[in-house]
Amino acid sequence: MLVARHASTDFRKPITDYNRQAFAQSIARWRAAGAAPLILDTGCGVGLSSLNLATQYPDHYVIGIDQSADRLARNTHWQGEIPENLCFIRADLVDYWRLLLKAEIFPARHYLLYPNPWPKIGHLARRWHGHAVFPALLALGGYIECRSNWRIYIEEFASALTQLGAPLTRCEVYTTDTPITPFERKYMASGHHLWRCHVQLPTVSAPGVSLIQNR
Repeated sequence: MLVARHASTDFRKPITDYNRQAFAQSIARWRAAGAAPLILDTGCGVGLSSLNLATQYPDHYVIGIDQSADRLARNTHWQGEIPENLCFIRADLVDYWRLLLKAEIFPARHYLLYPNPWPKIGHLARRWHGHAVFPALLALGGYIECRSNWRIYIEEFASALTQLGAPLTRCEVYTTDTPITPFERKYMASGHHLWRCHVQLPTVSAPGVSLIQNR
């Protein structure tokens, strides 16, 4: 019911000036670099996953987004210069996703890697798939992938995708020989199972087109 309610009502939380400025800065950097197909690494933390994605997709441009200036400044998990196809920005994703939609900028790929699971019963609305901004995320289209060490989170995320009209999406075990985030490396080293769901939505290119219709 929560997902359906969010899909059928407008989310009107005011967008802060700070997030407008952060959004403008990141998009200016992307355009200055040639406006290659865009990858968003949302909640990127210290940025290791963003670096790995920029290396894996050299023909794309990666924007690593996190709301913590402290995490973005640490840079404790990798060395060297930031690749030309990567930038970091401090911003609130609740505003950033809506600003992308308003600007009609649609990422080719979108990663949500090990988000805060908010595991308590009363925390559902704080999980991304239970948040009022979730329909905006889906409306951006493209490839969306979410990973977690908490199976319930991924099962719920997959269910929310399907409820909002995405192709049937399931939770699946995820294994890799090359973990790309500090959390992924830590969970694998401690013997945790990793879970993910991923879906390819149509990439939107026409102004005014919405992938996920209100129900």
